[in-house]
Amino acid sequence: MINHLKGIIELKKDSFIVIDVNGVGYKVSMSDTSLQKLNLNEEVKIFTYMRISEDDINLYGFLNYEELSMFELLISVGGIGSKSALKILSNILPSKFALAVITSDVNTLKKLPGIGVKTAQRIILELKDKIKASEKEEEEKEENPTQIEGNAKDAEDALQVLGYTRKDIENVLEKMDISGLSVEEIIKLGLKNLS
Repeated sequence: MINHLKGIIELKKDSFIVIDVNGVGYKVSMSDTSLQKLNLNEEVKIFTYMRISEDDINLYGFLNYEELSMFELLISVGGIGSKSALKILSNILPSKFALAVITSDVNTLKKLPGIGVKTAQRIILELKDKIKASEKEEEEKEENPTQIEGNAKDAEDALQVLGYTRKDIENVLEKMDISGLSVEEIIKLGLKNLS
């Protein structure tokens, strides 16, 4: 599995780039949002996900770990493929997606391309279960888990969806003044401090 690529952007098209890594050109499919931030002949580090099917091998690229985590979560949901996941990534920030899942916001999710009410409900159901499972594992690892209430708890859940550990999130939230902040504001501050 290729974890990341670091090289020069040799070619940029509507849905992919070609990165030259020491003389080898890798074709990497990316979301529109990520592609807009990249320029030809610039050196980049791209996190990758390799998908192998019966008749094809594809490499998908992401500018940060949050995008990669969201992509992996999306393709784990029944009925959402890699191309659909990239379209969704092109239309919503990972933090807003995580917030929509945590708060069961079907209306936000169904506005995304290729997502109807039933798929939005399935996303919420399947990803909330994964969050609960990861929370339970973290609680078992820690003897005295910190109790976080209200908006901070929702923000913590959203950050876990993005791939951060509960312990890291709690350490960051304890150092931040989050009183009176909305869930989305806490998530944004948390992302700044975690990255």
